[in-house]
Order: sequence, then C-alpha cells, then structure tokens
Amino acid sequence: MNPSPLPYHLGCPSWSENAWRDYLYPADARPAEYLGLYSQVFNAVEGNTTFYARPAPATVERWAQVMPQRFRFTAKFPGDVSHAGDLRDQLESALDFTRLLAPLGERVTPYWLQLPALFGPARLAELSQFLDEIGVPVAVEVRNDAFFARGDEERLLNRLLHERGVERICLDPRALFSCTSRDPAVLHAQAKKPKVPPRPAAFSQHPQVRFIGHPELAANESFLTPWVDKVAGWIEEGRCPYIFLHTSDNRLAAALAQHFHQRLMVRLPGLAALPELPRAPEVEQLGLL
Repeated sequence: MNPSPLPYHLGCPSWSENAWRDYLYPADARPAEYLGLYSQVFNAVEGNTTFYARPAPATVERWAQVMPQRFRFTAKFPGDVSHAGDLRDQLESALDFTRLLAPLGERVTPYWLQLPALFGPARLAELSQFLDEIGVPVAVEVRNDAFFARGDEERLLNRLLHERGVERICLDPRALFSCTSRDPAVLHAQAKKPKVPPRPAAFSQHPQVRFIGHPELAANESFLTPWVDKVAGWIEEGRCPYIFLHTSDNRLAAALAQHFHQRLMVRLPGLAALPELPRAPEVEQLGLL
C-alpha cells in the first residue's frame, strides 16, 4: 500500500523508533519492517542518519526496494562534506555521496546541506560554487547569526538561493525552547538545536520546514497554528511543501505529524486522511484531541 497522493510531503526525522509500537506500528513489528510500515502512512522522511555515516550500498538497495516511488528522502550530505572546511574542496566527496544514493532516484529530492554556525557570510562564494556544480536538487540550512539578522548578509544569502531555485530550510525550534522541563531528553535537544528564529521561505515549488516540538503534544498548538495556515497557503498556491515534525526524543514525533495533518484537513476540506496501519493510533491516549 502506497501513501495517499497528498499535495505535500509530511514526515518525521526517521522511521526507526521502537516507541512507535505504542501507537503507530503493530506491537509485534520488527525493526526491519519499520520503513515499509512508515512509508504506508507518511510520504517523506528526513535523512538525518546520513549526516553521521554513509549507508552501505546494500542498505541503499534495500531502501530502494521498499520506498514507494512517490516517497521523498531528504538525505543530508555527510558532516565531512558540510562541516570539514571549504565546500569547494568537498565537491568530489559530495558527488560520491550522490552516486551512492543514485539507486533511490528522485526519491532523494532534495539533498539537504546543513551548514554549521561557523559558516558565515564570508563563505557564500563557496556555497555558490557548490550549488552550481553539485548537479542534484539541494536545500540549505544555515545557522550563522548573521543570516537571521535581516541585514545585507541575510539578503545576499536569500538572493543567492532564490536565483538558483534552492530552498532555505526553515527550522522552527520555538516550541522546544518554550519547554522548561529538566528531562534529560529535553535538555539534550535544547543543547543540540540552534535557537534561531523561523524564516519561512518559498524559493521554489518545495518549501522545506523542520518543526521541533514540545514533548507535551498539547503545548504545541499555538506554535502549530501559524504553520497550518502557512502550509495551506502554499498548497493553495500550487506548491508542494515538505513538513517534518520532531519532538525532543521523537517518541511522539509521528503522533505530532498525524495531528498536524488532521489540523490541515480542517483548514483544507477535501484533503485526504493519512492511511492507518492495522493497529490504529489511540489518539485520545496521546492527548491530541
């Protein structure tokens, strides 16, 4: 069973969460089955794992056998490409990575280039050449403060990306940083994620959003509401955005993504519901209603 042909791409940071057997996957599901189950419900996933390690060719082949053709896997360039100095010196390594994932075809669209906080305005020439020579669709996430200051540096970045039809990935961590819990998972997520303001952008047909949620699902409502309207507006304009939802330990990330879609269905009457696996989520127990 393939995901419904939705007018946007919706997913989570990964598909391999054992805790989702509590509400999304069948209780007896095996980890080897997770991707197949996940891709029956959601039509996209972030490729966070590829930032840390390249998959083996045999693993890529298995993914290619399981992922539906309409599925999208936003594979991150490995950290030794994005975080190891001048991007122009890493082009061959980046091209090797795209060749490794070639069996997935258009399912890897776009590749994600997550740049470190040290990557500032003085290095935009590197980014320009990298994007011009890489030869695959790319979206870019920046973390340097200058790119969030609404000054000339941010305008230069936006112009560079817009001229190439390259999306600026929008990270929205406000819900996460609104949490005052001392839970280790929350503290770890807050330490790891940059505290940057959201910068919604639509430089192509595929805006990219990463929403980092509060671990208590009900506490996300006020932060989600503007995104429901923004995503609905993009869809009404004929765009096909990508929306990924996280929670601090991602135990309830899939539930948050399901809830976002339910809210979007109210905003866009006629929008198809997400498919349900044989064991339907018990949303009342998760506090989503």
